[in-house]
Amino acid sequence: MDDIVRQAMAKWPNVPACYGWLGLDARGQWWMRNEAAQAAGSFASGALGAKGSLLRHDKLIDFIGRNYLADDAGCWYFQNGPQKVFVELEIAPWVWRLQPDSTVRSHTGALAAVLSWVLDELGRVFILTDLGLGLVHTSDVTLAADLIEAERWPVMEMHSADLPARFGYVLSPAGFKPC
Repeated sequence: MDDIVRQAMAKWPNVPACYGWLGLDARGQWWMRNEAAQAAGSFASGALGAKGSLLRHDKLIDFIGRNYLADDAGCWYFQNGPQKVFVELEIAPWVWRLQPDSTVRSHTGALAAVLSWVLDELGRVFILTDLGLGLVHTSDVTLAADLIEAERWPVMEMHSADLPARFGYVLSPAGFKPC
């Protein structure tokens, strides 16, 4: 977490949390969701306009990534100064990029240690790491298939609906309390 964020939290300890305004899609992209986007439907609904506006400002994206955390209930958020901005997740809290040397980096750039593969009934490939569960980026699925065939890590098969509860994350904190 950035020092400036810690200082703001100490200075203003009782700022209310923000829900519904930030989303993370299946490709590791951040989306700002104004009132119109929220009114169009849930972030993961696929409804026209529900995702909002794609963030393109590199420094803001990096700031979000450095201050991206989860609470004890499994709700992911961006600590924006003194305010928690809870994140609507399209599929999972992490999106993994596979590197040529078989290491794994998150959409925020964090290096992770692979524990196992998780395959769902829709053919999606997830990786369970020391940081948690995340979806393999679509550009890396072929490399993932090669690594799965090499049997470097164990493989689990699960239904996608069971993943959040099994791996301790909440897709939509806006509809979940105690986040």
